[in-house]
Amino acid sequence: MGGNAGFKLIKAARVIDGNGGPPIERGAVLIEGDKVRAVGSEESVTAPEGAPVEEHVYENQTVLPGLVDGHVHLIGIGDGRAGDELTTLPDEILTLQAARNARAHLYSGVTTVRDCGAKNQTTLMLRQAMEMGITVGPRLVLAGRPIAIIGGHLNYFGTTATGTVEGRAAVRQLVKEGVDFIKVTATGGSTRTSISSRPSFTMEEIRAIADEAHKFGIHVAAHCTNTEGIRNAVEGGVDTVIHGMHHEPDGSVVYDPELSEQMAKNGIFLNPTIHQARERIWQLEEMAKTRLLTEEEQASVDKYNSKWEEDAAYWARVRSDGVTLIAGSDASWMWYKLGGTSFQDEILAHSDIGMTPMEAIVSGTRDSARSSWVEDEVGTLEAGKQADVLVVDGDPSQDVKALRNVVDVFQGGNVVDRSGVI
Repeated sequence: MGGNAGFKLIKAARVIDGNGGPPIERGAVLIEGDKVRAVGSEESVTAPEGAPVEEHVYENQTVLPGLVDGHVHLIGIGDGRAGDELTTLPDEILTLQAARNARAHLYSGVTTVRDCGAKNQTTLMLRQAMEMGITVGPRLVLAGRPIAIIGGHLNYFGTTATGTVEGRAAVRQLVKEGVDFIKVTATGGSTRTSISSRPSFTMEEIRAIADEAHKFGIHVAAHCTNTEGIRNAVEGGVDTVIHGMHHEPDGSVVYDPELSEQMAKNGIFLNPTIHQARERIWQLEEMAKTRLLTEEEQASVDKYNSKWEEDAAYWARVRSDGVTLIAGSDASWMWYKLGGTSFQDEILAHSDIGMTPMEAIVSGTRDSARSSWVEDEVGTLEAGKQADVLVVDGDPSQDVKALRNVVDVFQGGNVVDRSGVI
């Protein structure tokens, strides 16, 4: 992205500012340099008299904030390989893959991403390359290496800690390297040496990590796949819980309303990664049109579809207890690729569990930016914020699927040239 002086005036059939109110019909966005200067109706938003202005007119189309994906893994390939295999690739290859994924996600309308864990300094090197103009991508909110227990989920990315002293030391090291937030794996996960049904860190260890991060003015997001781990994370003071379903050690789901109420009271966001598993099911259902699925594949489809309504009701209950759900795709993990419509499909999943289209849009713009601690800069179209703008064909306030119809992407006031090789 180069320099960008002067004014641009974007006019469209409707403008969605990301705050959840109704669209502005026949709306306009005035950009000065790389910032939004004004948002409103075409009649009320004009450039200063006599100032040269570059106009962009989008008839029958919608302007809204650039999307904010609150959970990505830029080094992932999305070809089904587990993290245990991914981490065996050289850092150089992973950094190149991260650059490819970043460009693909930007082209799809995602102008900010929060990367929730990568090997060694791969994503930090990507940021340096972007700052040097070597490659392009969304604005990056980076955790660098996640903090894990020995053998815990994502431990292979390079940072483990035992006890409160090592937890604080790990935060200090990551801050020294320039991270924007801390990712902690509060439970096991897909990592083969971890146990997804059990907590990893103790509450005291998480408290030390969170306290140290907050001392440096950065936030903490915690991977949590069971109830006890969620409770440790919440009582330990994290800012965002990731995944967040209340699983017991035997795998059953037993909803704990008091835990959700505590999250709501403390203003802790929840990134449920709803579409992550569904993406593979959609892939298998598409394959079934041309070949028979294996018994294992068919069993996966049947199991997922049989649980969908139950899971949707679970997330609806979490919302009704006051927890703010934010959209974060968790791509490119396992089979879920970045770019294309991958993040739009996560926003669609939020609609499918009962959010209105506008609520789903807010989950992937304003609220995701709030969870990522970048709401002062991005997530809504408001005066003084970065001029990151998505233009789509259709009206996503009526049908979220319209977010897939990307017409143009602006970042920092500049139209993104999406003709480059991904």
